[in-house]
Amino acid sequence: MNKYPKIGIRPIIDGRLGGIRESLEETTMHMAQDVVALFQSELRYPDGSPVQCVIADSCIGGVKEAANCAEKFASENVGVSLSVTPCWCYGSETMDMDPLIPKAIWGFNGTERPGAVYLAATLAAHNQKGLPAFGIYGEDVQDMGDRHIPDDVREKLLAFARAGLAVALMRGTSYLAIGSVCMGIVGSIVDAEFFQTYLGMRNEYVDSSEVLRRIQLNIFDQEEFERALAWTREHCKEGEDFNQAHKVKSREEKDNDWAFVVKMAMIIRDLMIGNDKLKEMGYAEEAHGHNALVSGFQGQRQWTDFLPNGDFAEALLNSSFDWNGKRAPYIVATENDSLNGVSMLFNYLLTNKAQLFADVRTYWSPDAVERVSGWRPEGLAKDGFIHLINSGAAALDATGKQREQGKPTMKPHWEITDQEVADCLEATTWYPANLDYFRGGGYSSKLLTEGSMPVTMCRLNLVKGIGPVLQLAEGWTVELPENVNRILDERTDKTWPTTWFVPRTTEKGTFRNVPAVMAAWGSNHGAISHGHIGADLITLAAMLRIPVCMHNVDTDKIFRPAAWNAFGMDSEGADYRACSGYGPLYK
Repeated sequence: MNKYPKIGIRPIIDGRLGGIRESLEETTMHMAQDVVALFQSELRYPDGSPVQCVIADSCIGGVKEAANCAEKFASENVGVSLSVTPCWCYGSETMDMDPLIPKAIWGFNGTERPGAVYLAATLAAHNQKGLPAFGIYGEDVQDMGDRHIPDDVREKLLAFARAGLAVALMRGTSYLAIGSVCMGIVGSIVDAEFFQTYLGMRNEYVDSSEVLRRIQLNIFDQEEFERALAWTREHCKEGEDFNQAHKVKSREEKDNDWAFVVKMAMIIRDLMIGNDKLKEMGYAEEAHGHNALVSGFQGQRQWTDFLPNGDFAEALLNSSFDWNGKRAPYIVATENDSLNGVSMLFNYLLTNKAQLFADVRTYWSPDAVERVSGWRPEGLAKDGFIHLINSGAAALDATGKQREQGKPTMKPHWEITDQEVADCLEATTWYPANLDYFRGGGYSSKLLTEGSMPVTMCRLNLVKGIGPVLQLAEGWTVELPENVNRILDERTDKTWPTTWFVPRTTEKGTFRNVPAVMAAWGSNHGAISHGHIGADLITLAAMLRIPVCMHNVDTDKIFRPAAWNAFGMDSEGADYRACSGYGPLYK
């Protein structure tokens, strides 16, 4: 994507000429300019470039100037709208009426002019007209003309902008399903109505045989393949073959598998975003791709029963680097679990960081750990932990080998150093696939996520009678003693990536303890992002009219449209009622 949506800033002013408007022009426009400076310094598009903003050509004091602004925003590809004002203005005459663009109003907290009055009046107009908007108002009174943006206002401005850009970035793109339903996993029964009405995305479908066709007919960049294979041989170390002796493949067969899985990675990428090189080769149709922001690969079982699995392709594509260097991740869901793919996409668009796809596999209680290993968990792990493990799309970034102030982290691709890329690759071993699971072979990535990283696990589910619901859990990765890690890890599959996760508990409800979180998780998969981003996920879900059924975010961090206050005083119930009342954003 090279034409990213922009944030539109609407400076709103008291329209009374003859002394009032003139005295406010400079102050109002300064508010808009200061917000632009904030957004451009703090927010980045997926390619790492600063977010672009558009300010209305003039302050907006009435309906004509509001219409002029709307016309400019439409021509400038504005996908998010923020109105700012230090004063009283004419609410319904100046408000943003576009029903599809996320919108917010910052009303300056000053006593010289009633910015709060405009904020309240116009939010009421939004509510009455069915156009939910976020209200932003500082806790402390400021002097008129003070250009400092208080921390509480800054936090809400950025939260709104991050979520609003995620909404805008999804609109008009595709989810590409490569293959169909995987082993009866309901998330891979792709629900086109959900994608269209809630996310503004279309669905594209190709049979898995298209990947095989392109491999057999050499429909990929031959020069890039040679470079990619050489890079893979140099940087992707092969591990011991743990298969039964009679099943072990020959060296020649394993080398052929390496070439095959590298081609798979290139072809899945080309299917998602296209490749102009294919047109030069005479494949103009294939060169277009499917405009996919996210995809899923079915794999099991029809593919993996006789062909190399998708683990290498999924892991490399989801990482922030490959043979072409550092770049934005391609979001690819294992087993074509479209709902976990969307969950990964939400996390990614809010953070610009690679994502971890995993089974929410096992809760290990302190007693169970002590019984099988002789060690009783302590520290963050003292109440037990959850084993996150899956053969597929664990980005290599999830090793935790990237560093911030000496601590393990995951970064946007433009902040990652060459040494950190090398460290992530060195910490990953590619084992010949477990041929009991994957009869066709291939290679599975083995990595162990470093401990102490703040992470958020989320999952979108579809529930009949409700529609989509989002659940999330903030917590941390943890490290176990080496021998304990080995004993527990090898009870599942020692060739797969492992992350030990502890959610933050609250001693009540779903988060009263770790097993309660495990029991309440709504699917076998989860999408795990670096950072505690639960509040941003809640804001994004509200914009998309998706209720949040489970979270452990502090109440004072939750930021939803002002209209949600009219649906009751219990915030979760109000969220459900508001989302039901408004319905999907793109209905």
